[in-house]
Amino acid sequence: MSTYLQFAVFGLSLGVLYAALANGLIMVYRATGIINFAMGAMAMWGGYVYAFLRKESVLYLPVGQVYFPDDPGFWLSLILALASSVLVSALVYFLAFRPVRQAPVLAQVVVSIAVMLTLQALALIRFGGDTVRVDRFLAADADAWKIGGVTIEPQTVWFTVIVVVLSALLWAYLRFTRQGMATRAAASNERAAILMGYSPSRLAAIAMILAGLIATVAVLLTAPTTGLNPVSYTLYVVPALAVMLVAKMSSIGVATGFGIALGAFQSILAYLVTQSWWPEWAASGVDQVVPLMIVMIALLAFGNKLPARGSLQTMRLPDVDIPRIRPVSATVVFVVAAALLALSQDEWRFGLTTSLIMTVLALSYVIVTGYLGQISLVQVAFAGTSGFVLSKFGQDVGIPFPIVVVVCALTAVVVGLVVALPALRIRGAQLAIVTLTAALAIERFVFNNYSLTPAEGNNIGAPQLFGLDFGIRQGPDVSRLAFSWMVLVVVAVMVLVFVRVASGDLGRAFLAVRANERAAASAGIDVRMTKMTGFALSAFFAGVAGCLIGYSHGQLSASSFTVFVGLQILAVAYLGGITSWGGAVVAGMLAPLGLVHTVIDHFWTTGNTYALVAGLLLILTAILNPSGIAGATKHQIAFVRAHRGRRQPGAVAETAAEIDANANRERTTSV
Repeated sequence: MSTYLQFAVFGLSLGVLYAALANGLIMVYRATGIINFAMGAMAMWGGYVYAFLRKESVLYLPVGQVYFPDDPGFWLSLILALASSVLVSALVYFLAFRPVRQAPVLAQVVVSIAVMLTLQALALIRFGGDTVRVDRFLAADADAWKIGGVTIEPQTVWFTVIVVVLSALLWAYLRFTRQGMATRAAASNERAAILMGYSPSRLAAIAMILAGLIATVAVLLTAPTTGLNPVSYTLYVVPALAVMLVAKMSSIGVATGFGIALGAFQSILAYLVTQSWWPEWAASGVDQVVPLMIVMIALLAFGNKLPARGSLQTMRLPDVDIPRIRPVSATVVFVVAAALLALSQDEWRFGLTTSLIMTVLALSYVIVTGYLGQISLVQVAFAGTSGFVLSKFGQDVGIPFPIVVVVCALTAVVVGLVVALPALRIRGAQLAIVTLTAALAIERFVFNNYSLTPAEGNNIGAPQLFGLDFGIRQGPDVSRLAFSWMVLVVVAVMVLVFVRVASGDLGRAFLAVRANERAAASAGIDVRMTKMTGFALSAFFAGVAGCLIGYSHGQLSASSFTVFVGLQILAVAYLGGITSWGGAVVAGMLAPLGLVHTVIDHFWTTGNTYALVAGLLLILTAILNPSGIAGATKHQIAFVRAHRGRRQPGAVAETAAEIDANANRERTTSV
């Protein structure tokens, strides 16, 4: 028993971090109605500022830095770190969160994820990707305590007490102060706060700053134990999201207690997996399965009882235009793409081929998010599942191409149906939490599991059909035209399948569920079956993309399908246009290792700058143009045609706004 207690004590450092992040999430949600997926990334910034002030006597700002002639010391470093937290929190709120407070949940989730990606990329640029060690400053020289065979470091007790006290102060702020009561009132009815004489925007800014402060303090306290790393601290928000859901997105006390308990339990679990009786295949990443189970149980148990925030107005979701098959235009596009592949060579052909593959992956987001309205952050995990199964079936079982691609994609469908189960009861930001947690669990439990996936990756043989070799490499040729043309054919087939589905009864059922689930059910649509079908179809598209990625790389490793890769693909999918196949094409061009990335990286070494710019552009797109690049281009073309008199028969629109109105009217009638 003493061994379990000892490991529980070891887990307190992570536990108090989960508690602080969860309380920060609750504060932001109560004030803005937004799930702040960037909470961990915001908190780590202050930790890095403190660490580099003590390490290099340099104050790093988002842009630029200030050099100190000598070590600024503990207190000045601490004050500057907390001040940087206030600055980052204020900037995030006023530049990103405030403009989307009344926007649809999809735009809020996208902006929150974009802030996460932006801050992580900025941290990688400013501080590097290596783990930074932070010196202990709290009870660093005190002797350990021995209680009942359990060794307890005094600093562990102190930072637990500090976080508990700060959490109690947050609770007291919401419970007893006029600003806190106004914040709670605004969570249900913003007009009530306005009538009380308070600005909901100012209250939200205060809550955002308080959330950033408590999270930053927790990072400063726990970083000496865990070390600072841009990836791990950004993803600590995932277990914190599970804690927030258990606290029903409102209880500071429950979040504090359960967060500490979760950290202790994960530490005990880390000890159990080292025992001889624990199965070897379940030894890796099992700690990340726990938050997924907690999230699913919490949402299935009381997901429909979680609080919803009131607002003064709502904004419609991005427009959806029903696609049509135009044989002449499709043939021209196909021929032009084939010619471009033939004319390009080496890195240019590989970049264009990668863009085609990413188009299929982006289409999976278009189906499940753009058409069905379900915010899924797990699509890349579906692709990874299919890709890793391909390495087994293609090499070991010997299933021939292209049958093996279909079989592997169907495997991704099975995983997609399991992940989709919570979608039967929840949607919006809550579903985003489930899918993000599932993506991390699959990455850590499956892709990073060396008993299932070798550390060097899984080799994938070249696809062959009727004796023809479609492998991407042959001798000195590292990007063969045969492979690129094969990818083009597959992409063309997948686009045609998408157009047929989107323009048919199933596509209209997707749109009806997206618009209003109750209205869709009253119209005779089986909402549950429609959701499951949408997830299955999107998982199939992602699975095909995963197989193509495997063939293009020749082998697959965990780094090919990380959570951040998935979030970056979502970012470019939304940036290109989340509701159309044209947007998926734009997303493919903008995707990492795609054509645009290849061109830019050829002339300028971008590194993490590309991810930083993509995050900033995504924020602007979600705020200013929810329809994305493809949607904006279509509106501009329609506007020009309308003013030049080149209108389609029966069209009466005089402006782009009227064209939108007519399209919405037609779409409503068809649904």
